[in-house]
Amino acid sequence: MYTSRAILALALFAVLGFSTAHAQASYTAVLDGASESPPVVTPGNGTTIVDVDPVLHTMRVRATFADLIGTTTASHIHGPTAVAFTGNAGVMTTTPSFTGFPLGVMFGTYDHTYDMTLATSYNPAFITANGGSIAASEAALFQAIADGKAYLNIHSSFRPGGEIRGFLIPAPLPTEAKTWGGMKALYR
Repeated sequence: MYTSRAILALALFAVLGFSTAHAQASYTAVLDGASESPPVVTPGNGTTIVDVDPVLHTMRVRATFADLIGTTTASHIHGPTAVAFTGNAGVMTTTPSFTGFPLGVMFGTYDHTYDMTLATSYNPAFITANGGSIAASEAALFQAIADGKAYLNIHSSFRPGGEIRGFLIPAPLPTEAKTWGGMKALYR
């Protein structure tokens, strides 16, 4: 027989959408000129968090950046590189820039969630390279990120090829669990 606590826990999981089978993964990067190829001497810096969810078919991109020498002209995710954490590759995501990315500025923030079932979330050339399939493009993009073969790049008037960038790496999981209503849950 179910206890009232077990029923409450199941109800909370159902209402709040928790699932042990949920496949969301988070990746982070420190953005700087030294990570460009070739390296760029710039005080520009930033950070990004990219959350991918192959179950919901979404990708959330959050970024902050500051101290660029030039003004922003574009930003997107490039990949896959031939070798993890090094090299250059074509643009995988929307071109000429992320939807709504702040352009013409030297600092800013960005937060947008993409529907990865839409062709507009990708560079058309990337879709073509993946057999014209949106599903194959999503799988290839998420795999490149997971393999360390994708980087977020911010292009500027100072360096049209990219002033700052960083390769996406898995975000660290929290080390402590919090108790909520007698249940332990990890927060990320």
